[in-house]
Amino acid sequence: MDFDELTKVFRRLALEGGAKIMEIYDRDDFDVKMKSDNSPVTEADEAADRIISAGLAAAFPGILLVTEEQAATHGESADSFIIVDPLDGTKEFIKRRGDFTVNIAYVENGNPIRGVVYAPARQRLFYTDACGRSVEEFGAHAIDTVGPIKPIRVSKPDNGALVVVASKSHRDQATDDYISKYLVRDSASAGSSLKFCLLATGEADLYPRVGRTMEWDTAAGHAVLNGAGGKVVRFDDHQVLTYGKEGYANPFFIAYAPGVKLHRA
Repeated sequence: MDFDELTKVFRRLALEGGAKIMEIYDRDDFDVKMKSDNSPVTEADEAADRIISAGLAAAFPGILLVTEEQAATHGESADSFIIVDPLDGTKEFIKRRGDFTVNIAYVENGNPIRGVVYAPARQRLFYTDACGRSVEEFGAHAIDTVGPIKPIRVSKPDNGALVVVASKSHRDQATDDYISKYLVRDSASAGSSLKFCLLATGEADLYPRVGRTMEWDTAAGHAVLNGAGGKVVRFDDHQVLTYGKEGYANPFFIAYAPGVKLHRA
């Protein structure tokens, strides 16, 4: 894999998909439908998926593409694949709360080794560079011009005063019960894969997810967190969270900055 080209393509397609999403987001109204699993899907999800999928298929014709919005891809598997959530945080999009992202990741032998997370409404762009190190790009995020880039790194956590981030739309008693095992200085809620990125920049130390997710929800954020020195492990046994599982479904997990003393459930 040519990681220079991969980085350029992932960045460009995330921005193009994000631009289409914002075009629809800024309308007075947009179409919302319900999928078979009772999760919502909007015309923005579908429009961004068309842009991103076409671009990835053209750039990497020999690589399996798995995307949330194309159910036929969910039964396919390969050792290496690209996985996409064209609009992660659809509920945040519908409620016009801004915490939604475009997620694109490359997985090799179960590990998400490259990824991009773009939050167009928040104007935050995170990705792994050609060497696998994570950066945040600032400025106008022009498609053809890379703006100022800053390497990002996880925090050096203080276990007596942790900053915890949790899901905005899915926070529940089980999550709160687990968080209560830690000494917490501050707690925040965020939508979509932005939670991984807050860990990657050192803005938070710990993100437990006690609830359903799919690999396209997490792979890009996981890659960005990995490239910033963070880790993601299964909730049950603290083994590394891997990808390419049957049906692309995740177990519960914990994302964190090394140095956090993890508790068992």
